Amino acid sequence: MQLRPILLQGHERSLTQIKYNREGDLLFSVSKDHVVNAWYSHNGERLGTYEGHIGAVWTVDVNSSTTLLVSGSADNTAKLWDVSNGKCLKSWEFNTAVRCVQFSEDDKMVLLVTEPRMGFPGTLQIFNVENGVTETVSSDPIYNFNPEGPKITVAAWGALNRYIVAGRENGSVALIEPETGKCISTNKVHELTLTDLQMSSDRTYFITASKDKSAKILETESLEVLKTYTTDTPLNSAAIMPKVQEFVVVGGGQEAMDVTTTSSRQGKFECRFWHKVLEEEVGRVRGHFGPINTIAIHPDGRSFASGGEDGYVRVHHFDDDFFSFKFQI
Repeated sequence: MQLRPILLQGHERSLTQIKYNREGDLLFSVSKDHVVNAWYSHNGERLGTYEGHIGAVWTVDVNSSTTLLVSGSADNTAKLWDVSNGKCLKSWEFNTAVRCVQFSEDDKMVLLVTEPRMGFPGTLQIFNVENGVTETVSSDPIYNFNPEGPKITVAAWGALNRYIVAGRENGSVALIEPETGKCISTNKVHELTLTDLQMSSDRTYFITASKDKSAKILETESLEVLKTYTTDTPLNSAAIMPKVQEFVVVGGGQEAMDVTTTSSRQGKFECRFWHKVLEEEVGRVRGHFGPINTIAIHPDGRSFASGGEDGYVRVHHFDDDFFSFKFQI
């Protein structure tokens, strides 16, 4: 596929996550250089930065009204920001790094996942951020669990906040009850660690990416594997196209430390488009000089962005041919 990307150069180190807001007019990016950036997605202009973390920022999320932003970092804190002015409204401190953050569907709660390290267990914590006013955002979580079993690497809210879907280091996916922390069901769907988990727009199904070189679509309620996309490279991210085309986009590449020994073509640093239903690859978008760490698709399906180990975010706007494309069976 030939797409002319907009290159966003606002990070000095590798990207860890990118996220569109609900309307898709803003794109938020975080990387290992301590900074959270906000961009206009249509032209790649930088709107501003959110500064305050003193470690790599692993994860970011924005609420549906684009008023609050939450970020989680290796400096053992998660911070709540005012999107419009960049002010830090709240900083929560933990014993270990925060690997995953996400607003609940009604924006009233934030889910945080901290990793097990130095004798501290990994935790799932849920904070109340109902109105985001500094005085009322509590310092203590409403729920705090130490989930049993292998380390949780990725997590997301299910539909209507009924479940938390968690992906683990051993390749399994679990449904967890938010009120009790009880594991309702679990299914080992990958051979190696899960690197990404993104919900469909209605949260009835989700896509996983794994180091075992495959991405899978699972139903949320039953954790049944519906579709499998097997590639030839470890995957770091996978996203579902919400409208327009029945595609999923996956990306990854060999580990950054092995990159010097191979060319970028052999490194397989492309975003791969797969047909969601037919499980066939339909195209690739090249560009990054290292593994792709994170992929996000615009909520209306008209563009997508990828963030790589090379420190760049590339925003691709699809052309008219893409929307009229029909897959030949």
